[in-house]
Amino acid sequence: MVSIDDAVLATAGGVILSIEVSAGSRQNRFPAGYNPWRRTILCRVSDPATKGKANAAVLAMIAEVLGVPASSLQIQSGATSSMKKILITGKTRSDIIQRFSDLES
Repeated sequence: MVSIDDAVLATAGGVILSIEVSAGSRQNRFPAGYNPWRRTILCRVSDPATKGKANAAVLAMIAEVLGVPASSLQIQSGATSSMKKILITGKTRSDIIQRFSDLES
C-alpha cells in the first residue's frame, strides 16, 4: 500500500481516519487500497448501506484491524456518505500509521 499518512490526522480529541467506503461489496476488506486524490483509505464491506448496517460493519472491521475496542471508534462525519471521518480515541497518529505499516509486512 502507498503511504497513508495523509489519511491520518492527529487532533486534540484523538486521531481522525479518512476513509472511502464501498458498501455491498463481494467481501469485507480494510484497508482495500488508498485514494491519493481524496487522501482516503479504501474500505469494502459486504453489508448494504441501509439502516446503519454498513457503518456498523466498517467500525467493527476497523477496530479489529487496528486492535482497538469498537467503543473507541466513532463516525465523526459522513454517516450517510461513502466518505467518512472516523474518530479513534486511545491511540496516537504514530500508533495508527505503525499498525498500517505492520499490515504491509
